[in-house]
Amino acid sequence: MTTKRLKLLALPALVWLGALFVLPLLMIAALSFLKRGTYGQIVYQGTLDNYTRIIDPLYGDIFLDTLAISVLTTFLALVCGYPLAYHISRMRRSAQKIWLLLVMIPFWINFLVRSYAWVIILRSQGVINTVLQSLGLIDEPLPLLYNSGSVLLGMVYTLLPFMVLPIYVSLEQMDRRKLEAAYDLGATPWKAFWHVTLPLSKTGVVTGSILVFVSSIGMFVVPDVMGGAKSALIGNVIQNQFLSARDWPFGSALSIVLMLLSMLLIFLYYRATKAAGPKEGAA
Repeated sequence: MTTKRLKLLALPALVWLGALFVLPLLMIAALSFLKRGTYGQIVYQGTLDNYTRIIDPLYGDIFLDTLAISVLTTFLALVCGYPLAYHISRMRRSAQKIWLLLVMIPFWINFLVRSYAWVIILRSQGVINTVLQSLGLIDEPLPLLYNSGSVLLGMVYTLLPFMVLPIYVSLEQMDRRKLEAAYDLGATPWKAFWHVTLPLSKTGVVTGSILVFVSSIGMFVVPDVMGGAKSALIGNVIQNQFLSARDWPFGSALSIVLMLLSMLLIFLYYRATKAAGPKEGAA
């Protein structure tokens, strides 16, 4: 197939991305340099005030909290997702299909409905506290909801498939002969995993980590539903600027800064994993 035909095949995707991603992004970038009127209208006058406001320590603390929650979510998703993906990749083909279906089933349910389901489970009169009190294990309900722990739980639960699926693909495509060679050379199961399996699945780990991190750093539904007023992340602040405060220019500036910060952290993470990853075949 010629290069010209390949470009024609890519044209619909490029038009789609241009219309629904690049153009809105440019509009948000332009909006971030405008002013907000007295009644929330946009005043077409250039200004940098929206970016200087972000220097306020209040927003700095929110950015740090968001970054901490996102990194911890990514780490926990990796810790939970890698063993699950490894387990699925070692099954028979028929069993793999069933387990992959179970991983994908939550996507069939509305995201907001899943978040409120956790509220029913974790609230003071929810399933967990009711069971524990009926068994006599606690005298009063545990504070399981509307805190950072519940937000972290909800985000890991929501984003776990984004970690499992890329890692599973990498493990499934792995050349098993290299693992057999490591065992023939006297490698222990741990050394074979560290020097063979992990390097060969590094692409899936990096891809899954980026997907989870990018999704979590801009998340606002889970913190809003499961965290309440005690867990306001930067996504909630941006949502508030667009929907409640009607300060679209400042919300746009926060969005641009968040996007640039995400890109920088992803670049640093990719460089770090590329430089510090275990060398393939070192067993």
